[in-house]
Amino acid sequence: MIVRIMGEGQVKLADSHFTELNSLDDELLEEMESGDEEGFRRTLGALLDAVRRLGTPLPDDALEPSELILPAPDASLEEVRQMLSDDGLIPG
Repeated sequence: MIVRIMGEGQVKLADSHFTELNSLDDELLEEMESGDEEGFRRTLGALLDAVRRLGTPLPDDALEPSELILPAPDASLEEVRQMLSDDGLIPG
C-alpha cells in the first residue's frame, strides 16, 4: 500500500500494518468528535510516526498512486475534519 503524508512524500507500507494504523485512526476519530485538540495532536503525531517507522520512503521523483492520503503534521483539527469521510483516514 502506498501512503502519502501531505507535505512530506510517499511511503510504501505492507498491508500487515493496517490493523495498527486502524487502531490509531479510530482513536483520532474519537478525539475529533469530542473536540479533544490535545489528544488529536498526540494521536495524529503517533499515526504519522507509525507510518514513517513501519514504511519505506519512496524516492521524491516516484509518481505512484497513493491509496491513502494523510494530513501534514501541522494540520488543524478542522482541516482534518474536512478530509474525513465517515470511515476515517484509513478505510476499514
